Amino acid sequence: MTQNNPEFQTANLEAWAKAAAKSAPGGDVQALNWLTPDGITVKPLYTAADTQNLPYADTLPGFEPYLRGPQATMYAVRPWTIRQYAGFSTAEESNAFYRKALAAGGQGVSVAFDLATHRGYDSDHPRVTGDVGKAGVAIDSVEDMKILFDQIPLDKVSVSMTMNGAVLPVLAGYVVAAEEQGVRQDQLSGTIQNDILKEFMVRNTYIYPPAPSMRIIGDIIEYTAKNMPKFNSISISGYHMQEAGANQALELAFTLADGKEYVKTAIAKGMDVDEFAGRLSFFWAIGMNFYLEVAKMRAARLLWCRIMKGFNAKSPKSLMLRTHCQTSGWSLTEQDPYNNVVRTTIEAMAAVFGGTQSLHTNSFDEAIALPTEFSSRIARNTQLIIQEETHIPNVIDPWAGSYMMERLTQDMADAAWTIIEEVEAMGGMTQAVDSGWAKLKIEAAAAEKQARIDSGKDVIVGVNKYKLQTEDAIEARDIDNVAVRDGQIERLKSIKQKRDPALVAAALAAITFAAESTTGNLLDLVIKAMRLRATVGEVSDALETVYGRHRANTQKVTGVYAAAYDTSNGDTMEYWNKLKSEIADFAEKQGRRPRVMISKLGQDGHDRGAKVVATAFADLGFDVDMGPLFQTPEECARQAIENDVHAVGVSTLAAGHKTLVPAIIAELKKQGADDIIVFVGGVIPRQDYAMLYEAGVKGIYGPGTPIPASAKDVLEQIKKAIA
Repeated sequence: MTQNNPEFQTANLEAWAKAAAKSAPGGDVQALNWLTPDGITVKPLYTAADTQNLPYADTLPGFEPYLRGPQATMYAVRPWTIRQYAGFSTAEESNAFYRKALAAGGQGVSVAFDLATHRGYDSDHPRVTGDVGKAGVAIDSVEDMKILFDQIPLDKVSVSMTMNGAVLPVLAGYVVAAEEQGVRQDQLSGTIQNDILKEFMVRNTYIYPPAPSMRIIGDIIEYTAKNMPKFNSISISGYHMQEAGANQALELAFTLADGKEYVKTAIAKGMDVDEFAGRLSFFWAIGMNFYLEVAKMRAARLLWCRIMKGFNAKSPKSLMLRTHCQTSGWSLTEQDPYNNVVRTTIEAMAAVFGGTQSLHTNSFDEAIALPTEFSSRIARNTQLIIQEETHIPNVIDPWAGSYMMERLTQDMADAAWTIIEEVEAMGGMTQAVDSGWAKLKIEAAAAEKQARIDSGKDVIVGVNKYKLQTEDAIEARDIDNVAVRDGQIERLKSIKQKRDPALVAAALAAITFAAESTTGNLLDLVIKAMRLRATVGEVSDALETVYGRHRANTQKVTGVYAAAYDTSNGDTMEYWNKLKSEIADFAEKQGRRPRVMISKLGQDGHDRGAKVVATAFADLGFDVDMGPLFQTPEECARQAIENDVHAVGVSTLAAGHKTLVPAIIAELKKQGADDIIVFVGGVIPRQDYAMLYEAGVKGIYGPGTPIPASAKDVLEQIKKAIA
């Protein structure tokens, strides 16, 4: 009887359990099990018995169901593509960065656009004064696109563009810029994200409501299938779900369910599934749960093959899931930031072991500001070292045959499939998104995770354990938002002076008519308009005339943070209960509870931090109002006054704080409410703290600040203000 025989191993498990019990807490071997946030039990020991009857453990890479990789030889012949996701300030600066990255070993360009562009506003729009060029590159027209890709041969370099809301004018601008570079549409390779369903769940850079947004997706899939055969028409993204708080099973299930919805949309346009499905791609976040991330990627290929067979797909390209990955931005810490180099390396290895087709590695300083050239080089070299020095790529699916990994892959697939079936019972992902159910599931997971960190149950090295006494200053990239916006406005004026206004007006009217009459292909019409030098904002307005702008319902979960925190013990529990008592005392003395309004200013829709803070403050006993997304400082001040709040908390992730936070303080003063205090949380470089305090901010809480600590400080500031 061999040692790999399940019967042999089962017979010896009793002996192992006795030996392990000597070291296990309380002598209980079961205490060594890890219950993941996904509800999967990970055991400390796996044997051959755990892989018995697994249907796909002995399959091969390049063959159905592609669990072990979409290509037969994987990295042994061709390593994954090294990408550097970047974009900042102007097209000129971003172009210089891309060219340096390509010269230094990068193999594709991944473009990050600023929030004004994402939301379909030209840089001269009054709602985007604090957003232009801050969290990505500002693009208003084809002229910006031509500069962005200057001296980058678009027939040879693949381009990935993270764009969803303003997907039509941005993709059209890229196509026209390539044409004017002499590159045909059928020569273009790369990916447009074009994944609007997840925007309604987590990232919020939508423009139009769900139904017309799905029509846009269908038109893009149709146009690219006919005219751009090498270009991926959609990148179905789980990345932003995990960044917003989803665990791996939720990310996997919701992303595949989104993909299923997009396939239905294309088929409803009369397309054959094998005509377009081979150009669908996926995009995963890779966080610090190493084993779960590898299992997630293997399970994703297994489940996508199952889903596509359900649509009667026959082409192998339709059945195989191909993916880009990006290391986690959320796992990066402001405190002791050089630890982030290690985190990103571990996450990159998980992506590689999981079989990604391309990878972006985050820079260590991205919890502080946009990456510098120094930090970007380290991030890029992390991939080069894995590719060139470790010999990891020489082996296809090195985790194959691992008792643990094969079992965990199946467990992950089963957990995700249960959620997918729940979504289908609702009528599909569009219904799950429309109802708000999917968003609340992610927000609950985020609140629970934050409570586990704040209470010390989950360790973050350098943040809640092994903390430095003093933090060294880190160089942070700073963007002069005013200068960038002024430059963009001048270029817009120049474009409008040189173009033929009658031709542009006719092209925009044709877009509006097609939207209203549900005729024609919108991407085709927008390409024609962009050739004539219509702008991103004008195209968006032409569609908004018919579709309107989507307004999200502001909801928050309750009780989840407290439930996770209440199971802690010792000092953390004592601190929590004492703070709740202080808030209750305040309410008794003042005749009402301390009231705060949590707000997002400008076009920054990343609301994980805002929602988690709102949940935790409410669980502590604050009255909490949530401001709607995309407020101006004037609108925020007016709502704060109308709601009679003690404090406004501004959550910022997209670097608009230097413009927008002083503006809200000035606006409160202007409207006679300078007794309302303002505090700020999120990604704020320490070099900006003095300026914000000078402007009148009463508290700044960067990444890693325990929420109870910030709540205590806000309470004390409110007491001072009303004394």
